[in-house]
Amino acid sequence: MASTAIATVIKMIESLPEDAQDQVVEHLRDYLEEMRDDSKWAHSFKKTQPQLIAAARRAKREIGDGGAKPLDHRDL
Repeated sequence: MASTAIATVIKMIESLPEDAQDQVVEHLRDYLEEMRDDSKWAHSFKKTQPQLIAAARRAKREIGDGGAKPLDHRDL
């Protein structure tokens, strides 16, 4: 069952000319796809947070111990 907000938006879209409706729907599709992508990235980032923290701590330790050297892009 659609919420009141969704029903209101549908009525607003239906009140527009057909070409404007098509534009709104296309924008909504793009927006929803971006939201899905953002959600996937946030979930992936959250899942890997412990590994990222551990890597940052290792790097900090290596720098403190003198075991790290500046990266030269020509060495890549």
